[in-house]
Amino acid sequence: MTKLTNDGAQVFVPDGVTPDDALARTTHMAVGAHQDDIPIMAHHGILECFGRSDRWFAGVTVTDGAGSPRSGLYSDYSDEQMQDIRIIEERKAAFVGEYGAAVLLDYPSSAAKDPSELRVVGDLAGLMAVAQPEVIYTHNLADKHDTHVAVALRTISAIRSLPRESRPGAVFGCEVWRDLDWMTDADKVRFDVSAHENLAAALIGVYDSQISGGKRYDLATAGRRLANATFSESHAVDISQAVVYGMDLLPLIEHPDLDITAFVRSHIERMADEISTRITNLVGGA
Repeated sequence: MTKLTNDGAQVFVPDGVTPDDALARTTHMAVGAHQDDIPIMAHHGILECFGRSDRWFAGVTVTDGAGSPRSGLYSDYSDEQMQDIRIIEERKAAFVGEYGAAVLLDYPSSAAKDPSELRVVGDLAGLMAVAQPEVIYTHNLADKHDTHVAVALRTISAIRSLPRESRPGAVFGCEVWRDLDWMTDADKVRFDVSAHENLAAALIGVYDSQISGGKRYDLATAGRRLANATFSESHAVDISQAVVYGMDLLPLIEHPDLDITAFVRSHIERMADEISTRITNLVGGA
């Protein structure tokens, strides 16, 4: 197995097989900035593998989670204590979601956001080379959290560094700190995550340090998924109870010279054009 850079980095395998075997069986991988990001943005991947013996999910968390907000029970916890708590919570989520592996890279957020910090990309590329997942989920490039966008960029760099035969066939940027409802319907990747509603609640619920610490991610995540399902189609009854939207990032892998900023701007411009055209057509027909 690839050697991870940080002494505090770890690979947790709920069913007890070796880390090498756990990574080698991976079909779906998520790369998130913080411990609780993965069940929010990559729930589709978790569901795709849940209860299966031929598909396995691996969650990779880049940062140590030391800077998270805290109140109540956790208000007096130090950064070091919060790191320990968040490791325990991630292990709980891995058990509940039947992950094949949970990898914690243990970087400070500052390292993830530093473009010159090559160790993050190196660790991600090493894990991907061993796992060779079919699908990778990460943050969307229009997210408003700097660390999230940085992790998405490092993920893209890591995939681009792999030989073509080792790259995934699908790469998606998903919702956490900005949803993707603003994208045109043609650009959205729509994931139906209606199944196992109890599992979705349980996965978010294990992150007690965040929820009782002052952020109701459990309610917000369920609400967003329901809103996506209901408002996705104005002229038809709901066909899903929960939907996650993704941004297709594969063009950035297949065309490594493609400018990332221009790629995101093109999505924004297509939505602007759609809105402008609709207004123009309706004004003209008044």
